[in-house]
Amino acid sequence: MMRLPRFRYLAPRTLPELTAVLADVGPDAALLAGGTDLLPSMKRRQETPAALVGLRTVPELRARSGDAIAGLTLGATTRLCELAGDGAVTGAWPALARAASLVGSPPLRNVGTLGGNLCLDTRCTYWNQTHAWRKSIGFCLKKDGDTCWVAPGSTRCWAVSSSDTAPVLCALGAEVTLASRTGERRIPVPDLFADDGIRHLTKARGEVLAAIHLPSPRPDERSVYLKLRRREAIDFPVLGVAARVRLGSGGVVEAARIFLGGVGSRPQEATAAAAFLLGRRLTDEETVTEAARLAAQVAKPLQNTDFALGWRKGAAREYVGRALRELARPR
Repeated sequence: MMRLPRFRYLAPRTLPELTAVLADVGPDAALLAGGTDLLPSMKRRQETPAALVGLRTVPELRARSGDAIAGLTLGATTRLCELAGDGAVTGAWPALARAASLVGSPPLRNVGTLGGNLCLDTRCTYWNQTHAWRKSIGFCLKKDGDTCWVAPGSTRCWAVSSSDTAPVLCALGAEVTLASRTGERRIPVPDLFADDGIRHLTKARGEVLAAIHLPSPRPDERSVYLKLRRREAIDFPVLGVAARVRLGSGGVVEAARIFLGGVGSRPQEATAAAAFLLGRRLTDEETVTEAARLAAQVAKPLQNTDFALGWRKGAAREYVGRALRELARPR
């Protein structure tokens, strides 16, 4: 049986108290919301924080305000099951509701949070193993070792972003609020991520993700999320495709954003594919085929997750095509 290491548990009651605790405890603390990823990592000794700072007792992190007309603000500890079953979210931001419904399994979604999934640690075949397994290979660059076993000649870690909600929130143009003892700052979701398997978030040590802000969708806007994994539940995405388009007269694409998850250390934006779609119709199969080809160019998977490498590259092209065809369907 794998057991948790010893730790202190702190339960601040307000957001100012939380940020003060983080400033005082420093890098020896980890934030605990649902714990669906953190606690297994601690059991595997991938993370050994001296203190866990609980977020469930902070009401500001559960707050919700706004609507589809004004834009919606969600507290970071909003549970994934709440998003998946929320009619307002499904109606205005269907890609987010779908992504939330595909995370893990029902028991995991019942405790997992939006903020936790957004900040999910990167994953790798050589990293997400028991301590004994990792020790047997001399550990890896992500912790305790000096070699990236995926790319032994590399000086960086290539662990992949495996969040379902991150590519969706990037595509939707969402923003996040990061809070610290010195105040708050609001940034676009793509700016939250760094292209580094170890330091995959740009937030500072003393900051906590406090809220997610969804912009109001236009009536002619559509969004979708598709997920590839071996099983229909539990598994992390081997590929996630999030797409948003705005359609004008005659179904012509006036704006588009496409992000891929699971193919890099951060969500990857397919800018060339989105630019190609402008002024074209999604009902044109040649347009969809070419946009899917361009999008797949940003997918540069390595041999560090499930499925064969070459097949995964082709799957990126296929899934982008499926996503665009779904967006083209009459509403």
